[in-house]
Amino acid sequence: MARFLRILAAVVAVLALVVVVFLVYAHTVMQGERPAALEAWRDDAVEITSTDVGIVIEPVEGATGEGLVFIPGAKVDPYAYLYKLSGVAEASGLTVVITKPTLNLAFFDQRPLSTFTALAPEVDEWYVGGHSLGGVRACQLAGGGSDAAGEPSVVGLVLFGSYCANDLSESGLDVLSISGANDGLSTPEKIAAAAPLLPADTEFVELAGVNHADFGDYGAQPGDGVSTRDDAEVRAELGTVVAEFVG
Repeated sequence: MARFLRILAAVVAVLALVVVVFLVYAHTVMQGERPAALEAWRDDAVEITSTDVGIVIEPVEGATGEGLVFIPGAKVDPYAYLYKLSGVAEASGLTVVITKPTLNLAFFDQRPLSTFTALAPEVDEWYVGGHSLGGVRACQLAGGGSDAAGEPSVVGLVLFGSYCANDLSESGLDVLSISGANDGLSTPEKIAAAAPLLPADTEFVELAGVNHADFGDYGAQPGDGVSTRDDAEVRAELGTVVAEFVG
């Protein structure tokens, strides 16, 4: 019995250590750059509201009644996307909801889409999207449709430096895939290889000189390519591409 108790104590100790290490890992995020976030907060063209569930960016003028639920990349600070997505909201008229994923990892966040769309009840139609692994999770949410009671209607999918792992080729969704020519993680080759999982009329837009981290503002990311673009240029181009797509 004493030996069994020692073994049990050792197993519990190892499991506790694994949990602690994982929690430290999950909460060590790539922080958003403060100047970029402040510029978004000070932008008179949008109104930003932060809640425990997500961050809502609403255009002050020209709101279309459509919205985008955006899921951040793995272990990326949700606020790192404020600057780029405030430009998207301003240019397109979309209300953007940036989710705050469970443990900063989209795959651990199993809350329904309505958790986030409830933050903008005035929106009638929703797109889902995301960056990197957040985009992969967005594909899953889009593929779930709106059959469940109380779940919102999903009309389209917007991928930012990302691609799907589930088959949406027969989904009938409007899909926009925005990639970076210098992306070292979601490379042009990976985007092309996963293209058959998307509808045949998917719109693919590759941004010249843009790398993986350019879709947010959180500094360099290991394994990424080199960006040759200015952040303001990327923000403006993202806004234009999304506005043309939803328009």
